[in-house]
Amino acid sequence: MTQNLNHRLSGYQPAVLSLFRSVYGFVFAGWGAMILFGWPVHPAHPVEPGAWPAWYAGLIEFVAGLLIALGLFTRPAAFIASGEMAVAYFWIHQPRSLWPIGDPPNGNGGSLAILFCFAFFLLIFAGGGSYSLDALRRSIRR
Repeated sequence: MTQNLNHRLSGYQPAVLSLFRSVYGFVFAGWGAMILFGWPVHPAHPVEPGAWPAWYAGLIEFVAGLLIALGLFTRPAAFIASGEMAVAYFWIHQPRSLWPIGDPPNGNGGSLAILFCFAFFLLIFAGGGSYSLDALRRSIRR
């Protein structure tokens, strides 16, 4: 029974990896767009252009998120995005509290940073998947 289920599901792996990449990339780009452009929602604390580190974090999130969503230069973009989220966690969230679950004062509000960090860490090794611009570029080169 388990082997049959594994066999049936493994055929969907390329499509699901590409879906995972696209969703995480577009959500990440949305966070960057919020910081840079105040769109699709206004940030709680507006960021002045060029303000360190928030504006640069928004730039990384927007550009890397779009690249990841499209599956273009997925591995390098995911490396940068994962690193940015690790830095965000240890600079911003971890000093507030040990626990990432919950908001201050009981937790540090860092759950999203951890989830993004490890999702992008996975994509460093998994790549963009079969349905990505990276895969299209590889097939054109052959």
